[in-house]
Amino acid sequence: MTVDSDDRRSTDHHGHDVIDPLYVGIVTVSSSRAAETDPDDPGGDTIQAAFEADGHEIRERLLVRDDYSAIRTAVRGLVARRDIDVVCTTGGTGVTADDVSPEATSSLFERELPGFGELFRSLSWDEVGTRAMASRATAGIAVDTPVFCLPGSRGACETACEELIVPETPHLAGLATRHRAEAKDPTLAEYQED
Repeated sequence: MTVDSDDRRSTDHHGHDVIDPLYVGIVTVSSSRAAETDPDDPGGDTIQAAFEADGHEIRERLLVRDDYSAIRTAVRGLVARRDIDVVCTTGGTGVTADDVSPEATSSLFERELPGFGELFRSLSWDEVGTRAMASRATAGIAVDTPVFCLPGSRGACETACEELIVPETPHLAGLATRHRAEAKDPTLAEYQED
């Protein structure tokens, strides 16, 4: 059952807007997995487990090949839905020629969240050392929806979700949609003359 975000909107103990529980869309990017009939998806499974452990609901999981248009189309379709509060992609953030997830997702961003990539690479440094610089993980707001573009490894998805995304995204989603909650729809009565 879908509950409108206005009915899930509240404020936290600091008075900040939050949406809780979140409705989540996950896009796994992998040409090799997309070619399989029953692929494993450790990154997508890890993202799902992290959100569900905090009481959020997965609304859609998609699997697309490493292709700019396929990735962009999948993410664009999810952020256009009113029953999706946050989108996470996993895979395609490295430096090979077919790693185009950051370009495909960021082309949809109205506002970037550079702090996410900076914090993620800082946390990754503790786990993988200098290889953290090869991650092009990024985030931004597209159609009032936080979008996170993550590497494909289980460890990277776990770090990103448990340390950064799951704790902060209820607040990000609340802020990104606050203008919707504050807007009033005029009624016909407001326009009628006395």
